[in-house]
Amino acid sequence: MSRLSVFCGVSVDGFLARPNHALDFLHTGEKVPHGFEEFYDSVDVVVIGRRTYEVVLTFGQWFYGKKPVMVLSSRPLDFSAVKGAVVEQMSGDPAEIAAQLKARGFKHAYIDGGMTIQRFLAAGVINRLVITRVLVLIGEGIPLFGPLPHDISLHHVATRTYQRGLVQSEYEIHTARRTRGEKNRTVISRKKISAGRKQQSS
Repeated sequence: MSRLSVFCGVSVDGFLARPNHALDFLHTGEKVPHGFEEFYDSVDVVVIGRRTYEVVLTFGQWFYGKKPVMVLSSRPLDFSAVKGAVVEQMSGDPAEIAAQLKARGFKHAYIDGGMTIQRFLAAGVINRLVITRVLVLIGEGIPLFGPLPHDISLHHVATRTYQRGLVQSEYEIHTARRTRGEKNRTVISRKKISAGRKQQSS
């Protein structure tokens, strides 16, 4: 089964970026080793939304290196500006995306970008959250969390502190929903078991 993880930095008041998508307030945290490199080495695919892709293009250097990147969009995208990178488009709801990643053999996906994180959390397919808080309040911006169809119970794994006041909390989500394909296979298996029991009893 593929694992889907979130590893992100936020302000103390819970924002991933400013309203204009600027990330300047996170730069202090980027200079402090806090486990991102080790995490990034553990993933074999990155999943981002169209807006995050457009923001990353403004960085000047492709942020994700040689790691395969799936950009979620229902509209055609232009990847000509990305040289030497592995980038492709994907579409579908979070459960469908999770199923596609598994079918292609990916084991650990890095889910990045505000709306993408919110959609995947709401769909119940995220397994792990690593949130690093930077010592600043920005008042408004793009929040990490959004509306949910129901409560999501978290298991606290660890809280770590780093230089410059960074505080990182890691959570596991054990109730992450199975993909549709897995659910269908379970239903089929249950039907087979039920049929077998009926034959034995007849």
